[in-house]
Amino acid sequence: MTARLSLYEKAEQELYKLDRSVKGTFYDFCHRFRQNPDHPGLDLKPLKGDGRVYRAKIDQSYRALLAKIGVDGAGHEKWLVVAVRHRKHVYEELSVAINRITGEIEFVDLSVVGRSVLKRAGMTLTPAEQPEAADAPETTPTAPGTAEPATTEPAAPEAEPLLAGLTSEHLRELGVAEQLIGLALAVTESGELDDLVSGAPLLTKDILYGLAAGLSLDEVRKEITAPVEIELGETERQDLNAALARTTVTTIDDALKDILEEGDFRAWKIFLHPAQAKLVDRRYSGPFRVSGGPGTGKTIVALHRVKHLAEALPPGHSRPILLTTFTKNLTTDLRARLASLLEPEQLARVDITHIDQLAARVLNENTLSGAGKQRIYDSVALNTLRQVLLELDEKRWDAEFLYEEWEQVIVGQSLGTRKAYFDARRAGRGRSVNRPDRAQIWKILEQFTTRLDKESRETWGQAAERAARFEMQRAAKIEQRQEYKDEIGGKDLIHRDDSSGMYYLGHRYKHVVVDEAQDLRPAHWKMLRAMVAPGEDDMFIAGDTHQRIYDQQVTLGTVGVNIRGRAARLTLSYRTTREILNRAMEVVNPRSAQITFDDLDDGIDTLDGYRSVLRGPAPELAPCDSWDDELSRLATTLQSWREELVAGGADGKPRDPRGNIAVCVADREAVNQVMYYLATEAGLTVAELTKEGAKGDGDIHVGTMHRFKGLEYQRLAIVGARDGVIPRASVVQRYRDTEPQRLAREELKARSLLFVAATRARDTLRISWHGKPSPYLPR
Repeated sequence: MTARLSLYEKAEQELYKLDRSVKGTFYDFCHRFRQNPDHPGLDLKPLKGDGRVYRAKIDQSYRALLAKIGVDGAGHEKWLVVAVRHRKHVYEELSVAINRITGEIEFVDLSVVGRSVLKRAGMTLTPAEQPEAADAPETTPTAPGTAEPATTEPAAPEAEPLLAGLTSEHLRELGVAEQLIGLALAVTESGELDDLVSGAPLLTKDILYGLAAGLSLDEVRKEITAPVEIELGETERQDLNAALARTTVTTIDDALKDILEEGDFRAWKIFLHPAQAKLVDRRYSGPFRVSGGPGTGKTIVALHRVKHLAEALPPGHSRPILLTTFTKNLTTDLRARLASLLEPEQLARVDITHIDQLAARVLNENTLSGAGKQRIYDSVALNTLRQVLLELDEKRWDAEFLYEEWEQVIVGQSLGTRKAYFDARRAGRGRSVNRPDRAQIWKILEQFTTRLDKESRETWGQAAERAARFEMQRAAKIEQRQEYKDEIGGKDLIHRDDSSGMYYLGHRYKHVVVDEAQDLRPAHWKMLRAMVAPGEDDMFIAGDTHQRIYDQQVTLGTVGVNIRGRAARLTLSYRTTREILNRAMEVVNPRSAQITFDDLDDGIDTLDGYRSVLRGPAPELAPCDSWDDELSRLATTLQSWREELVAGGADGKPRDPRGNIAVCVADREAVNQVMYYLATEAGLTVAELTKEGAKGDGDIHVGTMHRFKGLEYQRLAIVGARDGVIPRASVVQRYRDTEPQRLAREELKARSLLFVAATRARDTLRISWHGKPSPYLPR
């Protein structure tokens, strides 16, 4: 009888860590198993525990552990590969069950649990196959891996259980795997918990980490359990065949070789945590927003949402899905990730572009050839405004204030007349202006915009506002056309299309997905809202206002994007260790100050309950005597990090330092100084982070804090984190006495920038300074 094979998530993760030769042997094993699972060479045998769990021979050294699921409609046996192990690490007591909350198949493996936890629970493990004599242990455990007591009484716990006050029933109701409940209640310290959850199903892992982090039962139930809970009848709780359809698995077919070669990235793109997966697959009645701190998986959720939408599209060649973000380098990263996630024909249905590029496309479509304006950056426009003020001999208003007034109030609110400006709200601007002030400001800025027009130039903010107006006009025509169609009962409208010069008039997209939403301008949101018809699954928005590093304050409801009642917050970080996270949290949530962040609407966003599932060394805070001393000590640290990576980790395998080590600085000038010193004095190879990504193939990436947005590195050094730089002394001096509200906004932006930089580190973080440290650094 032939068989159909699927690969359980944990088995796939184990395969990534094995040598290439073992992966190839496993692929050959799968081919033989599919042809005939009863082939004598496979030596398929049931284990002593769960009668549905078998072991089969991959080669002389490795074994596959499989669960027999049932038979499909064509008569093929259905098997699930649940683990791939060296024969010395195959244990008898393994089990397969259906989770009572999610209805998914769970495989529980006690062999990865720490010995101290097993000892206190009175459990030992029995290998299914004895090792060679040279490797045999001095004593062989006799009690199977069940809850039966061992031959001697277990030692009393040395400390209070980590989950003291909780009962088996509490954990059972939340969805912890049955076989791990007793062990979880026996854990006494966080290291043991790490051992326990390393082999646990994802839901169990999230629940136990949440409880250990201090969340209440109600909070865990609301944030982790409730989003993934489904109703299951008694029969469904026993039906492995039905549970397999609800479980994340990889079908084993001829594409498996390519999958295995993708390594850990494959694991990243396939295995969403339960709460994340529910956000991806849900149907929404309108715009939906997902928020959460760094590393909680917002971007991953957004990419999987695109995948979900693309797979549901009818056949065609159009691109009805837009994936957009704020900067070019982030767009490049999103495209690379999505290309590995989607099939080529599905990827071709997604328009991946950064928001300014999208606005430029709209303007090019609506402008005669050769008549477009040159788009300039804010720094260039600010110099033009300074020149205008110099010519007018205007000394009352400084150029920075006027430019921000123009950018955030006049352009931001699309104010086309002086009267509109007189009536406009200036929330958050800090410095108040009366009616005569507004008249003078309007007159100056009129001359400024006239100068830009004369030079045939415009800022990206102006471009966004013009593009929004074009798209809003298009949306109005679509609405009028639909109203007319409804009025005449759906009769032919070709004559109306002809009269407008268009053969087809419709919204550009069916679905819009936005990443790093907190950095978009109001005009960007107006443009996006007009590009997609309001309705089901129209907009999916991912962002975190704690990471807002550009001065864009937007209330989505005022630009037509209504997310009220449609939002979710992710609280578990899967990238940054809890030690780094705790330090970074003190930057944006200090005990000494009352700081609030908006939720892109009328509410307040918080990082309450935000925690990490990873552990690592405490961040190093390194005061230095001078800039030269800071550079010298930085070079020593980087050389040490590089040597450690090349030497290999606990598994002895060397790591490529490229893309794993980075240096983050506060300004562009410091980037040049750091790169020059590391290359000439320390002999290290460096690559600069630019808008296009890393420029060059040097081992050490160096860039400003802004360039690190959306990236991550195994080891990260932040240098020059001193007072006067973070925040800028010039900014503090400018606004301290005249505009306290504006100063508070600038300081909030500087805090967010440091927060973003610190949370780019995955395992190791070092922050250095000379002179007085930044006041935002944790004491």
